[in-house]
Amino acid sequence: MRFPVLFVSHGSPMLAVEPGRTGAALAAWVQTLPERPRAILVVSPHWRGAGLAVSTRGQQEAWHDFGGFPPELYTLEYGAPGSPELAARIRRLLAESDLPVQDDPARPLDHGAWVPLRYLYPQADIPVVQLALDARLDARGQYALGRLLAPLRDEGVLIIGSGSLTHNLRHVQPPGSAPLPYVGPFQDWYARHLAEGNLETLMDWQREAPGAMQAHPHDDHLMPLYVALGAGGLPALRLNDEVSYGALAMDAYQFG
Repeated sequence: MRFPVLFVSHGSPMLAVEPGRTGAALAAWVQTLPERPRAILVVSPHWRGAGLAVSTRGQQEAWHDFGGFPPELYTLEYGAPGSPELAARIRRLLAESDLPVQDDPARPLDHGAWVPLRYLYPQADIPVVQLALDARLDARGQYALGRLLAPLRDEGVLIIGSGSLTHNLRHVQPPGSAPLPYVGPFQDWYARHLAEGNLETLMDWQREAPGAMQAHPHDDHLMPLYVALGAGGLPALRLNDEVSYGALAMDAYQFG
């Protein structure tokens, strides 16, 4: 089968122990797939650099790449297998477009990967590979990268872009706070233009989207959405619209 592509907002690491509507939405979505993927590819902003790299570990583990959270968070694990074979396939696929990819045999799964995966495949029995987010690419570049990864969908691979539809940590509010005024309009702008397929407008998000600089003082958490959009294409199906801590829009989308 051709797998759809998922964009998920992973929000705070507390999502791992505070599922809210997001955890339920992810668990429900995976039940709609007629098959289990043979492997999973995740792109997360918490592995980001000037170029592309791919994890080649044979055995993954959860990296608790955060501080100042409750002790229970640091006991959680996600020991999925890795897949050096999928990593090699990704490297070959991108080499066809002259894109070099470095191997990283040591890096574990960051929380942008393992936290949502605990709701999607809690048994941690499907091989997982991470691809680093290339910080040099804008929305158009990330979309183009996603298109290069699209053939993996026909090879039993579930592609996941993990980020956050809004991400301004300076604006984070206490739990249960109402969404800040710019969050809803930003969510609605993406929902409308994704539904209408307005790709050119979406590529110019920094100028066109309301409250863009408030929603994303830095673009790293939004760029995985464009990788997912490129890999999956339209139509887009909105799966979740929760807002956590007043400032973190937890929208999830299926592409393709």
